[in-house]
Amino acid sequence: MQAPKFWYQKAALAAWALSPLGWIYGCTTAARVKKRGLHAQVPVICVGNLNIGGTGKTPFVSDLAQRLLGAQIVSRGYGGRVTGPVLVDLTRHTAADVGDEPLLLAAFAPTWVAKNRAAAVEAAQASGARVILMDDGFQNATVSKDLSILVVDAKRGFGNGFCLPAGPLREPISAGLKRADLLVLIGTPLDGATFLQRYEITIPYVQANLQPLATGMTWQGARVMAFAGIGHPEKFFTSLRDVGANIIDSQALDDHQPLTESLMVRLSARAKAASAQLVTTEKDAVRLPKSWQGQVLTLPVRLQFLDEEPLSKVLQRLSL
Repeated sequence: MQAPKFWYQKAALAAWALSPLGWIYGCTTAARVKKRGLHAQVPVICVGNLNIGGTGKTPFVSDLAQRLLGAQIVSRGYGGRVTGPVLVDLTRHTAADVGDEPLLLAAFAPTWVAKNRAAAVEAAQASGARVILMDDGFQNATVSKDLSILVVDAKRGFGNGFCLPAGPLREPISAGLKRADLLVLIGTPLDGATFLQRYEITIPYVQANLQPLATGMTWQGARVMAFAGIGHPEKFFTSLRDVGANIIDSQALDDHQPLTESLMVRLSARAKAASAQLVTTEKDAVRLPKSWQGQVLTLPVRLQFLDEEPLSKVLQRLSL
């Protein structure tokens, strides 16, 4: 399901009408985060967001996993059926088992999935983790955090500033920033500059942009039929255009939408009719039916930081 347009519009009537419910939602979150949770014996770094939906959190977690020796990741495994805690096995598990994001993250560091985050943290700790990266869970109080990092899409920002269902926020901006140690702005330098003019940010922040990973694939002039089931599909389509691909046709899917055999047949038919190659994101690729793996190209992306010093300083607090 795509986010309602009024979440990102100023003074929308629907947002004001729903604002009392948003206030209640925000109060509920405030009460929940005051609870005391499990205190792990190793540092726990939480990477979360204030917005619901995609902000670029997964690429940032994978980047951290490569920076920190002995890091293990814990995830709720959104969209997966296992309750856990279970260690993701890339040779055995599918997105239907553990969710698409854990499958991506497991390529960078041991990744645990559990509906109970505290249980996942205990499992990672018992398996020898030197530092635990909690993928999401900023508003979850079952585990104490040593460091909390918020990720935001710099272009979309915090939307209309309202909490669900009036807006995209899980809690008020001011309340969330007070509990965060670092804010990661993901977008172009212009998006970042505009964001900083719009919001008063008093905590350390770092800016980063998603850049295509060089794989040897020549995208310039390639005729493609692009599809994406991520938080903001247009970001993927823009990345394809930036590397020179010629998008003949495109399909924006719901975030985490299952890629069924029938859906893939329809997308393939559209691609063939346009003499185009099917292409999707890394996140979508792990949800492809086995019969379609190898038939769809992907455009992998990685974070590129404008200045890594704010991130390094925050991580130094944990002496990792």
